Amino acid sequence: MFRETEARPWAGLPALLLLILATLITIWGFVLSVRSQSVTWVVTSVIIFIITSILYAGLFIVNPGDAKALILWGSYKGTVKTAGFWYANPFLTRRRISLRVRNFETAKLKVNDNRANPIEIAAIVVWKVVETAEALFEVDNYEKYVTVQSESAVRAVAQSYAYDSHAPDEHSLSTHTAEVSKSLQQAIQERLSKAGVDVVEARISHLAYAPEIAQAMLRRQQATAIIAARFKIVEGAVGMVENALELLSHKGIVHLDEERKAAMVSNLLVVLCSERDASPIVNAGSIYT
Repeated sequence: MFRETEARPWAGLPALLLLILATLITIWGFVLSVRSQSVTWVVTSVIIFIITSILYAGLFIVNPGDAKALILWGSYKGTVKTAGFWYANPFLTRRRISLRVRNFETAKLKVNDNRANPIEIAAIVVWKVVETAEALFEVDNYEKYVTVQSESAVRAVAQSYAYDSHAPDEHSLSTHTAEVSKSLQQAIQERLSKAGVDVVEARISHLAYAPEIAQAMLRRQQATAIIAARFKIVEGAVGMVENALELLSHKGIVHLDEERKAAMVSNLLVVLCSERDASPIVNAGSIYT
């Protein structure tokens, strides 16, 4: 496995000044050689000028947020991460790699959740390179590798959760965003660790049922919501009836036998649970008639 090492190039500005000085001296020597008609010094000046021109290739710049990996004839010699103007062996190959934070959105993937319901899901992945040697040499194309492995992780996470939760302690894709995002980030990081990439953030950007079951699932959600609402209404109505009976009994306003209590409970539940407003009927006689 390739591990990143820090390269230590020379400062570029002093090297540039020395090369310029050497070039000027070489040109001056060439002119003197031509005037003196010395073939040996003319050839020597030309050779020195060619060597000096080659040495200029050792100058390079590292911009902020970038790094450059140095390679000499197929051998990795280290990475320069410090921004600035530098000089190194002119025969080194310098491969630029960005250390900036990058993000992309995966394609909309069609997968089955853990209840085998087809869903559409996409995610946004925020990442950056932290290990330049691994990114360049452990994988063929680290940017494409990040894309493919991220989509693989999104599929795996989507298959491990249900779209909707049907129990209080059950995590689902639609209701537990933080937990799903954390799980997704861990799954992507496990796949990208060998490529020298750090996953800064991962979150779901698109989530929906597949078109072929979208209408059926919408009706199911509506029915679930109606049932839940009815349950709350009945629960509240029972509490109100219980409270009313306790107050009537405690204050001695009226004494009801079990049959009349049952009738009163029935009437109150009908009034409280009905979707329409009740139409009151005034009883001018006895409640027992």
